[in-house]
Amino acid sequence: MDLDLRKLRYFAAVAEHRHFGRAAEQLYIAQPVLSRQIKSFEQELQCTLLVRTTRSVELTAAGKQLYEEAQGILTAVAAAVRRVHDVDRRVQRLVVAFSPGLHVSDAIRAFMSRHPDVETDVVPARWWEQDAPLRDGRAQVGYLRRPFDEAGLHIIPIGHEPRVACMPAEHPLACRGQLTSADLDGERMLDAPTRRTSSLEEKFELIASGHGIALVPLSVAQSYARPDLARLPVTDAPGIDTCLAVLADRREKLLRDFLEIATATLRPA
Repeated sequence: MDLDLRKLRYFAAVAEHRHFGRAAEQLYIAQPVLSRQIKSFEQELQCTLLVRTTRSVELTAAGKQLYEEAQGILTAVAAAVRRVHDVDRRVQRLVVAFSPGLHVSDAIRAFMSRHPDVETDVVPARWWEQDAPLRDGRAQVGYLRRPFDEAGLHIIPIGHEPRVACMPAEHPLACRGQLTSADLDGERMLDAPTRRTSSLEEKFELIASGHGIALVPLSVAQSYARPDLARLPVTDAPGIDTCLAVLADRREKLLRDFLEIATATLRPA
C-alpha cells in the first residue's frame, strides 16, 4: 500500500498532543475532519493506532511504533523538499548536525568566511540516534559523540571529553570534590539501559526531582547548568570521543572544505 503523508502528519499531530482538539488547532482543520481522517488511516493500515476515551487519547503498541517511524519519515521528506527548492533556486547549502553540548559555531563561522555564498544551517542530533540526520538527508556532516552506528560513515576523530556525575544539589555526595565509580555503587543511575528519556531537559528534570544520578559528558552538564543540580568529576569513568562524521560516499568539494576547516578549528590545541 502507499503511505498517505497527509494522514501520517495528522496522526503524528494527534500522537504528539494526545488530544484531537489541540491537534486540529495545530493543523488548522476541524476536529471532526481530523477524526475521520485518522479512522480512515487506521482502516488503510488495518490496525488500531489510538485508543480514544472521553478525556484522553493513548497510543497502541502499533501507534507508538508508527509515531517513532513517522518522525524520521516526515523529517526526511521535509529535507528532500528543501533540497529540491535549493536546486531550483541555485542555492548551495551546508547543514551540520550536532550532538547536545557540542558547539560547532566556530567551525561554521570559519567556513562562512571562506564561502560567503553558501547558506549554512544546523540540526540537533538526538543522543540515541546521532547518525540519523546524516542517513535521512537532513544534514551532510555531523559533529557527534561516540558511540553510534558508524556503518557506511567516514569518521574524523576530534577530541575527548570526560563524563561527570550529575545529581541533586542536596545529595550527600554533592559536597565532594570528585568521585570514583565505587562511590556510585548502590546509587540509582538514570542511564540509557535503565530509562531512556526523550530529551536532556527531561533527564535533568528527573535528576533534580531525585529519581537518580546520571553520568553525562562534561559539555552537556555545562550547557544545562542549573542551581538545583551538582556535577562532579568521576576520576575513573571512561571518557567520550568526539568526531566529525559524513556518509562515506560523499565527495563534494564543499564538504571536504568544511571537514578541513572544522578539523583544524574544533580539535584541541
